[in-house]
Amino acid sequence: MEPIFNNELIKELVTFRKMLHANPEVSGKEYNTAKSVANFLKTCTPTQVIENIGVTGIVAVFDSKKPGKSVMFRAELDALPIQEINTFSHKSTIDGVSHKCGHDGHTTVLLGLARILSEQKPKTGKVFLLFQPAEEDGEGAKAVFADPKFETLRPDYIFAFHNLPAYPLNQIVVKNNSFTAAVKSIIIKINGKTAHAAEPENGLNPALAIAEILQESAKFSNNDPNRNDFTLITPIHIEMGEIAYGISAGYGEIRLTIRTWNEETMEKLTADIINCVEKAAENHQMPITCSWTQEFYANQNADKAVEIIKESATNLDFDIYERKFPFKWGEDFGLFTQHFKGAMFGIGSGEKSPSLHNPDYDFPDDILPVAMQLFHKISLRILS
Repeated sequence: MEPIFNNELIKELVTFRKMLHANPEVSGKEYNTAKSVANFLKTCTPTQVIENIGVTGIVAVFDSKKPGKSVMFRAELDALPIQEINTFSHKSTIDGVSHKCGHDGHTTVLLGLARILSEQKPKTGKVFLLFQPAEEDGEGAKAVFADPKFETLRPDYIFAFHNLPAYPLNQIVVKNNSFTAAVKSIIIKINGKTAHAAEPENGLNPALAIAEILQESAKFSNNDPNRNDFTLITPIHIEMGEIAYGISAGYGEIRLTIRTWNEETMEKLTADIINCVEKAAENHQMPITCSWTQEFYANQNADKAVEIIKESATNLDFDIYERKFPFKWGEDFGLFTQHFKGAMFGIGSGEKSPSLHNPDYDFPDDILPVAMQLFHKISLRILS
């Protein structure tokens, strides 16, 4: 039996989504968001609710108590440190923080699915609904995956979706193999020695080392998304010395973000950049240290999981678009698809929707019933 999306349920979900939008919390601080999710789940009678997984995460379990497959669906809890410029009634009430990636909508979709599962419980196997913290900084999936409470779940399949501005509203966007890029950022610290600006020879100025690292690392960048060996190196921050014209700088810092389509290319690119930094340290005779942050694994979609998405969407008569190359942005759901059979897909937010991470973005509520139906249909196909 297909779920019935009555107007009252959709109205309730839209109200909840707008409440989340008005009360955003940044990565790792989603305490009130998690409480709101837990309270909503009480109306859905799951078999079990596992709280505080990966600090603020939640897993709702719907267990048929009969043998069968298990499937997990994931949504994100966190917002971004972006000041909202919208003026609608549900605009963010928190200065400098807002839901500019649609995680308020993704979370609401899973809660809608929970309500469906409370009325149409799985006949075999289990359904897990994961409300994950800290996607935006790449720490949430790692925290959940490392939590002993997650170790007991081990789903056969795992799925997630992301809303996609610039695509027709409710179009289902799929891709085999990599769906999003492998991404990580490097912090390069150059520890020279300050001196009088009139006597720079008495110090170690990092300027030329910075220039060399930027020029040489740029040679590794191949920003052609049609190529399997796609690589992109983007300088995002450079710091050197102080605004003091009598001082030759002694300290410098470079931050780069690097992207590839797969982990193999990322491993090679990482080694190339480290080698570039080591050569600069040798050439300019000054200590340079490196550290890595905000690491996102590539989302490696399993062929069978993509097939299930396409079959389910076709059965629901949804419009399907097969993308030719991955998205350049990172998504920490990639950690799960590195370990479990699964896939991430997209749902169009409308061709005129503001872009993700823009201060005027808002999740389109028209997506809610479409995403809920598709997730539910996927669960039926796997558990049957």
